[in-house]
Amino acid sequence: MLLPSDEAGRGRPVVLLHARPTDRTMWDAHLPLLAEAGVRAIALDLPGHGDARVPADREAAPWTDVLDTLDHLGADRFVLAGNSLGALTALQVAVTAPERVEGLVLVGYRPHDQPASPRLRAAWDAERTALAAGDLDAAVTAGVEAWTAPGATGEVRAHAARMLRSRLTDQLAHGEPPLAADPLGEGTQALRTLTAPALVGVGEHDMPDFFTGGEELARDLDAGPTVVIPDAGHLAPLEQPAAFCSLLLDFVRRLPEHRR
Repeated sequence: MLLPSDEAGRGRPVVLLHARPTDRTMWDAHLPLLAEAGVRAIALDLPGHGDARVPADREAAPWTDVLDTLDHLGADRFVLAGNSLGALTALQVAVTAPERVEGLVLVGYRPHDQPASPRLRAAWDAERTALAAGDLDAAVTAGVEAWTAPGATGEVRAHAARMLRSRLTDQLAHGEPPLAADPLGEGTQALRTLTAPALVGVGEHDMPDFFTGGEELARDLDAGPTVVIPDAGHLAPLEQPAAFCSLLLDFVRRLPEHRR
């Protein structure tokens, strides 16, 4: 399945993978910043998000779809930058095709088998309760409160609300597509086989789950200390695009020369 994409610039491909409650428009502010810095920035909708509708008879395999789409776009080797669900998908792509991944920038990661904190469980419960009551507005409000920092701008909150409303509306209409078997498997053994340089980050005001998950991931990938992005919550790249781009570009510039 080919995924909808937006891109800007020329140079080393940097693939931007969005968080669960969002879509590829999360990266609208990043594309011109990255293009101006001399990279080819590619933002994708992951299956079941944005414009990437999954056929009813098909399992979702985001890692395969990302690779097929990058083949179609002529990007053989690339850097992957992902937030939340996008970070998970980046890791799935990396273990599926490690020879193609030149680097990983992963923000807001938590493994699915990590027990949820009371704060995270409360966020899930608030969204589910509102949806069960048919109150889409309340579900969107709960999501925006959970996934952005208290100091997020009105523009950021409005953008997050638009993306979340679109996602939840589609979910209510079509349900969640079944997932193919996760190439990461159980535990962290697959992660420890990865050799690509990596950077792991978390928003300053994110939930404790993602600090813990990020620290464990950084150890598994030998990525050094987790980077804290100031004045940001779970959707740190959306909330602080300039700071995230600066972090990403500094990482990319320290990589070995790109091989086409």
